[in-house]
Amino acid sequence: MANTLFDRTVAFAGLCQAATLVQQVARDGRCDQDALETSLRAILATNPDSTAAVFNGEENLRVGLECLVKDFDNSPSGSELTRYLISLMALERKLSARRDSMSQLGDRIQTTDRQLMHFDLHDEQMLSNIASIYLDVVSPLGPRIQVSGTPAVLQQPTNQHKVRALLLSGIRCAVLWRQVGGKRRHLIFGRKQMVDQAKIILARI
Repeated sequence: MANTLFDRTVAFAGLCQAATLVQQVARDGRCDQDALETSLRAILATNPDSTAAVFNGEENLRVGLECLVKDFDNSPSGSELTRYLISLMALERKLSARRDSMSQLGDRIQTTDRQLMHFDLHDEQMLSNIASIYLDVVSPLGPRIQVSGTPAVLQQPTNQHKVRALLLSGIRCAVLWRQVGGKRRHLIFGRKQMVDQAKIILARI
């Protein structure tokens, strides 16, 4: 895959989308269903032809692109989103350093992909299976990501599964971001370029 500004922007928008959906589910118990579908399917896209193909086209990243364009660092909800993004990227670095964990992750994702022959992606069992990958393989590698939300909402198993499945999607997007050359300096010094690129993409979808 190409290491261009477009690719980095698309990968980071995927990460922003997963984090935004975590926030929505944790607060309200619901989120944009099309965006959820895109984020979950990204986990299973293990051999894509391009960065955009991970999301079946950049048009499916509207939630993430809009999040990227907004200056989320200046609002309370923004600081929460930033915390999720930083935590996911830190966890991904730990994961990438562990060949055994990466291998286990690949095996579990392949198994889940095969289960799609029998279950719908939004089926409770599938959400539970995807959530368990995050819980078993990724979560033990670093500090637990503290998800803020409505306690009554977060106590419901379905919402717990969705949150963990979306955190796994965030990890997948962080892997993609690294694969297309994304580095911390791009977030510090290249943020305006990514925001401008996200605006261009949004204008055409």
